[in-house]
Amino acid sequence: MEMNEYLDVFIEESKEHIQSLNNHLLELENDPTNMDKVNEIFRSAHTLKGMSATMGFQDLADLTHKMENVLDAIRNDKIELDSDILDVVFNAVDNLESMVFDIIDGGDGKKDVSQLVAQLEAIEQGEVIANTAPEQSAATTSNAQQTIDIGSLDQFETTVLQQSSDSGFFNYKIHVQLEEGCLLKAARVYMVFEVLEQMGEVVKSEPTVTELEEEKFENDFTVLLVSKEDQDTIEQKIMKVSEVKKVEISIFDINQIQANDSKEEQSKEQKSASKQKNEPANDKTNTKSTHVTSKTIRVNIERLDALMNLFEELVIDRGRLEQISATMKDTELQETVEHMTRISGDLQNIILNMRMVPIDQVFNRFPRMVRQLAKDLNKQIDLVIYGAETELDRTVIDEIGDPLVHLIRNGLDHGIETPEERKQQGKDEKGTLTLNAYHSGNHVFIEISDNGAGINRDKVAKKAIENGVITEEQVANLTDSQINQLIFESGFSTADKISDISGRGVGLDVVKNTIESLGGSIRIESEFGKGSLFSIQLPLTLSIISVLLVEVQKEKYAIPLSSIIETAIVNKNDIMHAHNKQVIDFRGKVVPLINLHDIFEVPGEKDDDNFYSIVLIRQGGKMAGLVVDTFIGQQEVVLKSLGDYLSDVFAISGATILGDGQVALIVDTNALIK
Repeated sequence: MEMNEYLDVFIEESKEHIQSLNNHLLELENDPTNMDKVNEIFRSAHTLKGMSATMGFQDLADLTHKMENVLDAIRNDKIELDSDILDVVFNAVDNLESMVFDIIDGGDGKKDVSQLVAQLEAIEQGEVIANTAPEQSAATTSNAQQTIDIGSLDQFETTVLQQSSDSGFFNYKIHVQLEEGCLLKAARVYMVFEVLEQMGEVVKSEPTVTELEEEKFENDFTVLLVSKEDQDTIEQKIMKVSEVKKVEISIFDINQIQANDSKEEQSKEQKSASKQKNEPANDKTNTKSTHVTSKTIRVNIERLDALMNLFEELVIDRGRLEQISATMKDTELQETVEHMTRISGDLQNIILNMRMVPIDQVFNRFPRMVRQLAKDLNKQIDLVIYGAETELDRTVIDEIGDPLVHLIRNGLDHGIETPEERKQQGKDEKGTLTLNAYHSGNHVFIEISDNGAGINRDKVAKKAIENGVITEEQVANLTDSQINQLIFESGFSTADKISDISGRGVGLDVVKNTIESLGGSIRIESEFGKGSLFSIQLPLTLSIISVLLVEVQKEKYAIPLSSIIETAIVNKNDIMHAHNKQVIDFRGKVVPLINLHDIFEVPGEKDDDNFYSIVLIRQGGKMAGLVVDTFIGQQEVVLKSLGDYLSDVFAISGATILGDGQVALIVDTNALIK
């Protein structure tokens, strides 16, 4: 049997089973006596074991078999489930996931899990587990010289190193060895890090900062430092710390990372090309059928992009034909165009839906991550998720995961306090981190909020002045919101304590850059002592949208229908003033008016009319009325980018070509509502 043709199916189903294991284990942790959950976990493990054995991935099959034995003993009441056993099972699932991703990257899925297997066997035999896997890992690494493997760097760390290199900074790998018999190792590490922070930014350490603080290492550790200082200066300053025996500094070659990435991408492309011929499928719902029929196929995203580009041209031609039909008033032509409009509309919906996937594909990894980070930080965290069914374009889904991971880690590390601190402040010992996704207009909003410490305005302002970002005179004129945004500045950090889990320094600027590269934006709302909210606004990236065309003087503008509540004609005498702004009473609510003539500085005099044409728009709970000259009508248009040179035009998200060849600018309504 040719296994390669079934590899894609194996990978996809393995990922599904591993996600199922994580989800059910989290549920089981909250309800340890729920044998139904144990049975579901057992079935997923059993299926994964059989698939792995059939495909020849023996290490994966063996580890799953040992985990299956433990689960079988639990469901048969031979052993009692506790937190230590759960930690080992969670660690087993992490290793299974690591093996699967190795297979995805072209590897053989092999991994040394002998210690983990020994733990599972000990659990099965009813023995007491002395150490959890993370502690064993720390002990294992302590016997060898600590170093940083390029493959261990995540996307944010590699991006930071690349940007630093491009900006004239040096990326150093620094190996520090303490004297034998050093009694206060954690204190010496803290002093070394304090010296390093004065010269640059620490991107990563091995062992982790937590392990260093808990002295879970022998006498050496390695860090990656971004700095403009030369190697001799760095070495001399570190050697001034007492009980430091030796310092080795070398340039960390970022090009090696890029070369590895290029090889991995090349390998993926070659694998993808070799699998195009035979695409197997499995109809899980048709269990009675004697034949396996295909209900799904995998399509390269580039093919969908090409299909979308062709359809965009069709939409432009459709608009032109509709205009010609209306002008000629030929009955047969009008009927044909109407039929083509209906058919192309159905085709459009199919194409757009093919690209949309629920954000749950990103969110489903976070419960497991939050659980582990809470344990590492000795904090109690309750993760709440809303809107996981919200759909986004596939290209955005692929890019948004890492920024969200960093913001969540940031919220857990710096936002939510320890149980002791929360208790002293009269708060519940368990902090809450909330993820929320929802559609608003032609955008998707993703919010990460916590009920933790919030952002200290004075501390941020002081640090910004020290970094030369702003002056003391400027601080007095900045709002809290503007002060909060300063934490996205490159290299900005207010952390009192070094941490490799997150930081409001290198990282948050990368988050901002990544989101803006997707055509989105990020803002912060925070109240000191109460918590923070990071709100990400992203375009749906749907190239074809429904709009209301309006006219201001002789210029045409397109307002997305998804943002519009309704249109209205308002008598000039009904317009009121509040806070030096024009407002109207819309069904009991005071709604501010925004005149597009003023916003876009349209040439020509305003019409002195007794009636205003108003488009009422909404973003979340906020509303506004856009004052225009004329309503033209509803139309579907192709959203085109304005290009790099015009990317910063206020309140304009793109442009479109109308049927008569004219260009209409598409209004970004979210930018107009404050």
